Amino acid sequence: MRIEKRTVVITGATSGIGKGLKEAFEKKGDIVVDISRNGSTYKCDVGDEKKLKSVFDDIYLNYGEIDILITCAGYGLSGAIELTDENEAKRQFDVNFFGTSNACKYAIPIMKKKSKIIIISSVAGIFSQPFKAYYCASKSAVNSFAQSLKMELSKTDIEVTSICPGDILTNFTENRVKNYETNDRYGKAVELSTKPTDKTEKRRMPLSYALKKMMKIIEKDKFKPQYIIGRQHHLFYFFKRITTKKFLNNCITKIFYKTK
Repeated sequence: MRIEKRTVVITGATSGIGKGLKEAFEKKGDIVVDISRNGSTYKCDVGDEKKLKSVFDDIYLNYGEIDILITCAGYGLSGAIELTDENEAKRQFDVNFFGTSNACKYAIPIMKKKSKIIIISSVAGIFSQPFKAYYCASKSAVNSFAQSLKMELSKTDIEVTSICPGDILTNFTENRVKNYETNDRYGKAVELSTKPTDKTEKRRMPLSYALKKMMKIIEKDKFKPQYIIGRQHHLFYFFKRITTKKFLNNCITKIFYKTK
């Protein structure tokens, strides 16, 4: 039985996956530090680098070295590329990518030996989708960042991985910034392809299932470079490895590009 309490820092722990992981670690008796806009420990927008740095400085003063860092903070953005406001696109990267990279940047110097960094990404970073380009690109960047970080820390005692879940039954879809603006090129496709429906909601995996899988991964002593959660996405990943990009893109377009 483990007696020593671990210090677990989670960004975005006030809802969805982050909240679920926070509760799971608290049940284990660990100390959980929540960094998010409405955080119970630190109220901080992870897109604000200066504020984020000051938070990690304060964490070290108040909690000491970190055992586990989990980056969950992020949000979704949908809409046609040509009709997406540039500031909104930049904001997507400020939160999803730089919020993740800067959390790692400021956590690493104050992490214990045999500590862990878990970056919660998305299968959208592996399989791009129409009308979600900036979200997919931000998660693809997060995945690449995680692999580089794992390489850089390979000679240290810090384990790194990224976890890419499929759609989960949380408020993530509800909170996504949705831009249904269109023109003659797309017609109703922008809205039909991105608007949540009863059918799409039923396909999302239960949060409890995803959390169980994630906790099992996080408690491992050694990490694989990347984990995918969701049976259908494992199948897609298999096809990605054995088929052409053209074939895979055509399949994804057929599934996600809706005109009626």
